[in-house]
Amino acid sequence: MIGKIIGAAVGRRIAGRYNGGTGLLVGALAPTIARRAFGPLGLAVGGAYLAKKLWDRRNRAAATRTY
Repeated sequence: MIGKIIGAAVGRRIAGRYNGGTGLLVGALAPTIARRAFGPLGLAVGGAYLAKKLWDRRNRAAATRTY
């Protein structure tokens, strides 16, 4: 359900750039293309982002530690 809501928002934003039938077609196809093409890529990017945040937190904690 969340994927459909996000897809609709992306489609609406892309369709707003075009007029008439072209906007309708692009808006209708955008969510489908985004879901199929960026699913695994989005998972990889999200995992990398999370790993970077944890790495930075660990480094900050090590820098503030006094021995």
